[in-house]
Parts: sequence; structure tokens; C-alpha cells
Amino acid sequence: MSLSTKDVRVGVILAAGLGTRMRPLTYIMPKPMLPLGTKPILQHIIEWMRDNGIEEIYVLTSYLSKFIESYFGDGSEFGIRIKYIRSDRPLGSGGQLKIAEPYVHETFILSYCDVVTNLNLRDVIDFHFRKGAVVTMVLTRYKEKLRFGHIVLNEDMKVIEWREKPEIEMLINTGIYVFEPLIFKYINDGEVVGMDEVVTRVMKDSGRVYGYIADDAEFIDIGDYDSYIRACDEYIKKFGRI
Repeated sequence: MSLSTKDVRVGVILAAGLGTRMRPLTYIMPKPMLPLGTKPILQHIIEWMRDNGIEEIYVLTSYLSKFIESYFGDGSEFGIRIKYIRSDRPLGSGGQLKIAEPYVHETFILSYCDVVTNLNLRDVIDFHFRKGAVVTMVLTRYKEKLRFGHIVLNEDMKVIEWREKPEIEMLINTGIYVFEPLIFKYINDGEVVGMDEVVTRVMKDSGRVYGYIADDAEFIDIGDYDSYIRACDEYIKKFGRI
């Protein structure tokens, strides 16, 4: 079997945050269980993983975990195996991932619990193995119009360019990754650390971090209260009926 045709069977979903940016909605319900259309956000993510060949999912929980576990159970109702790994305190996205180390021993997909997409994982997985990556980050292009004029100076401090409120484009992280289990080596036990720091450690050590630009996929970010309200409308526009 060639590297580019390997399958990835395991998915990990980070669902342990306190959801502080979604309050007051998350005082009584964890963010992954907020409805998007007729389903909880987390169900969209689980079904997307299942439809892309993932057979087993580890959901990392903490805050109000009983809501998640009672709804999804062992996953059989949703056509997939689901297991839960709980932490008793916030550890950051990187620290939270570390607690999955005893259970995950192969290449895996990781998704944050606040991104809904129609991304074809097969293409990302093939890219990951072709590159020999430890980390593949799924990226998308983001455009934003600046609220201010952009001024460029030369070495003599003379103004040589003035662009009034230009539109800038950048590549941004979607919160979806392909990881090798080697990633756990870069996280200390009990450490409170973000995923940005963990991935930076890999970059400085082996350099085997790659970015897959997902131009053909749609992404809906549900990071805070305002984006959640927008997402409810955006979901219909991007993905049709809900």
C-alpha cells in the first residue's frame, strides 16, 4: 500500500472548553450541544467524520460533559464508535489533547468543536502522507477590508504609497488537523498549553508541519455568541436545507 492511499480511522474532537464567549447560552448547555439547524453542532462534526471514513471518535470533555455523553452514548445510533475522555480542569487545546495519548496510537484527525465543514478528508489525508508530515493544518483563505488607510514609507521616511482601506488576504487555521501520534511528545503531562505553542514546538524541532489549503471546502466558525447567530443563517446559505 502506498503512503498516499493509507486510511485514517481515528478522530479526536476537543469539546472540553467552558464556552465563556458563548455566554449566557453556555451557562446551562456546553457549546458543542448548541443547535445548528436541527442538530447540535457536535453532531454535524461527528457525522462529517463518519462520512469521511473515520470509524472511532474520542470526544475530550470536561464542562457539563453529561449533556454530550447522554446524547451520543456509544455512538451506535450515529453509525460510529464514540468514547469519552474527561478532564477535571481546563488545560488549553494542547494540554487537553495530551490526555488522549494512552488511547491514540496511530495517525488521527483532530477537530475543534466549533467548526462545521464539508471538507473532503481524503484529499487532506493523502496530502499528509505524501509530505511525511507530523502535523498537517487545514487552512482557508480569509479576506478582510481594513478600517484604516495603509501607508508605506521608504528608508528616508518618505511616503511612497497610500492605499485607502485596502482588502487584505491571509491564510488562517480552520481548527482541523491531521496528526501523527508523535505530537504527544511535544506536550508535557498536566501542562496548560495552546495548540499554537504545541505546533510551534514541532516546527522548531523537525519542521514537519504542513498546511493544506482547502479552496474547495466551506467552513462555518462558531467561536463566540455573535458568530453563532451568524452561523445559523450562514449554514442554510452554504449547505442548503437543515
